[in-house]
Amino acid sequence: MTAEGHTYTLTAEADAPIAAVWAAWTEEQPYEAWSYSKPGSVSIDPTPNGRYTGTVVTPDGQEFPITGRYIEVVEHELLLMGMDVPGGEEVMRLDLVDLGDDRTRLTISQTCSTKEEHDMAKQGSQMLLDSCIAYLQKAQA
Repeated sequence: MTAEGHTYTLTAEADAPIAAVWAAWTEEQPYEAWSYSKPGSVSIDPTPNGRYTGTVVTPDGQEFPITGRYIEVVEHELLLMGMDVPGGEEVMRLDLVDLGDDRTRLTISQTCSTKEEHDMAKQGSQMLLDSCIAYLQKAQA
């Protein structure tokens, strides 16, 4: 726990060039393919103050709309995203590092107000990382 709340950091490595990883997070079709999004629901404008929307479908069929904005965008390096939540915005950070040999490190970090929010966000972010890595492996094969 930090002074601001409960923080987590998750890291994964993809056997994919950084440009492919960037596209997976910033282009509508690739993002929709791996992010548990309802087909046709994703809209992405990965520019500072650009908006994103989508509808996540859980394994049991429940649907949850997600909306937010891009706070900071540094191509092939950083996406700082604000996610709309009741009463405000939660900020999630995605850092990318080119490891060479067409390998990329992805790091997601977020600080949440409560332990419950932390646990739910961490679980969701781990699912996203795992799904993105699996998508990239298939795409590179």
